[in-house]
Amino acid sequence: MDAEDAEPGTVRPGGRTARVREAVLRAAGDALVEHGFDGLDLADVARRAEVGKTTVYRRWSTTAGLVADLLTDMAEQSVPRTDTGSIDEDLRANARLVARTLTDPRQGPLFAAVIAAATCDDRTAEALHRFYAVRIDEWSGCVDAAVDRGELPAGTDAREVIGAVSAPLYYGLLARGGVLDEAVADRAAAAAAAAARAGVYVT
Repeated sequence: MDAEDAEPGTVRPGGRTARVREAVLRAAGDALVEHGFDGLDLADVARRAEVGKTTVYRRWSTTAGLVADLLTDMAEQSVPRTDTGSIDEDLRANARLVARTLTDPRQGPLFAAVIAAATCDDRTAEALHRFYAVRIDEWSGCVDAAVDRGELPAGTDAREVIGAVSAPLYYGLLARGGVLDEAVADRAAAAAAAAARAGVYVT
């Protein structure tokens, strides 16, 4: 099976296939930012990426498949977690990274469009869940390390702590529409750390 015919996200293509994928995913991101999921069109993406329509239709087949691959690529490109040796500093770094991403002129609208699409498209929702699972797993290690150091109680659910850091930031993006800066990020991190120390996330 050729890499271009594989299910999106199941192979790591190289050479020309990698260049085509990069161009198409970049074009898909641009289109999502400009028009949202409802306005995403494979023919338009092919035109933007300067590749043949048949290549796009053969590899991704649907806009949902294209968005799923875009999320896979975003997870692969995400910044690795920070390991400072302090749970407060680690969670603060995580919160600030999320805030920077959500306020980025490109990434912010892109995430908003994908989240909106996930509410009405099962395949996009599954891809979004996989994306966040990858990112939460990446950062869960700092919580596990904090438990080992005695900073947090034994049995603390690392995934729940990391989710608690980013949840108010996404709420701020999607529901409140207010300022999302480092001060807001630091408060989210501090609240999650305090709750974790209090045993809120012990399972």
